[in-house]
Amino acid sequence: MPRWRKRRRFGCHPPASRFCPAGPPGAPAREPVFLTLEEVEAIRLVDYLGLTQEEAGERMGVSRGTVWRALHSGRRKMARALVEGREIVIVEG
Repeated sequence: MPRWRKRRRFGCHPPASRFCPAGPPGAPAREPVFLTLEEVEAIRLVDYLGLTQEEAGERMGVSRGTVWRALHSGRRKMARALVEGREIVIVEG
């Protein structure tokens, strides 16, 4: 039987849920990159506010390892969106 998922705490929800690149008009639309609220919160706490992963984990109510996984995944997704010119969509899950 799988472990139950620990409830995450979020300091705030982002003011926007979509970010679109300003590409040339008529360019073919590419599949968007989906960031979870957990990934956005980990990036906000560590990269934007400058907290350590341990401090971010305490604020989110999860372990440092969970914060590291969310950071790693979120950063890869953001890099992909920037390099490939994809839309970023923030989702609940």
